[in-house]
Amino acid sequence: MGNEALEVNPSFGADIHITTNGSNWLWAVAALFAVAALAFFGLAFTRPRTHRLPYYIASAITLVTAINFFTQASNLGWTGVPVRYQRSNPKVRGVVRQVFYTRYIDWFITAPLAVLLLLLTAAVPWATIIFTIFLVEVVVVCGLVGALVRTSYKWGYFAFGLAALFAVLYHVFVTGRKHTRPLGNDVGRSYTLPAAILGFTALLYPIAWGLSEGGNVIAPDSEAVFYGVLDIVSKLGLLGALVFGLRKLEPGRTKLRIREYDDPAYGSHFTAGAKDKHHNNGVHQPAATTTV
Repeated sequence: MGNEALEVNPSFGADIHITTNGSNWLWAVAALFAVAALAFFGLAFTRPRTHRLPYYIASAITLVTAINFFTQASNLGWTGVPVRYQRSNPKVRGVVRQVFYTRYIDWFITAPLAVLLLLLTAAVPWATIIFTIFLVEVVVVCGLVGALVRTSYKWGYFAFGLAALFAVLYHVFVTGRKHTRPLGNDVGRSYTLPAAILGFTALLYPIAWGLSEGGNVIAPDSEAVFYGVLDIVSKLGLLGALVFGLRKLEPGRTKLRIREYDDPAYGSHFTAGAKDKHHNNGVHQPAATTTV
């Protein structure tokens, strides 16, 4: 039995849409990420519980991505958007283009997780991490809104998203690199390759957007291949390089260590509190004295 996704879930309302070939490619990518999710989750149990955070985040990212590609391969999770630029090329000729909003739901969840994992490796302060994650969300939301806008105003959202993207890359390459230096050369090496993968692919996503949802230049099948390859490199490449690089590092040197309930450091917090029972808000309170 062949791929019947487009027969079961036809592209009603869109005359520029994926074909069975595009669906086949999306099924393959969905399977790849599903296997990767199982692999990362299984690898987590080969490590002590305190060392599992990178594997948990990696399995979450790949699982959400697998669901996204499963949805696209099934020809679901999309809406038709009237094109601003009508082309004479038969592959993109038409007035309504299929836009997969499920892709942006995926990125809204997984892109911040990938950046979080990377910045935790560099032990970047939490204030910077939270702000960088906010910028990542701005990039994704602007991409989605721009893809759904039918007029040339879509490029305004593209510009906002691109500005936010450059701010994210600044924190990854400048702020992140500064914070890895005191941690040692091995931490710096573990950070550099995943950061380079992120930076390289992050600059290609706007090009893919401009050629597909933005400018209606390439066909949806080509769009699926472009975004699929980018997701494979930016997620599996980044996660694989980071997990491999961190395998011999003590997570306590970064911000990747999970604190357990029986961790001595955890217990010492309460021990310290007991020792400071005569202190109130940092001000020493003398113990009560009894007069005879």
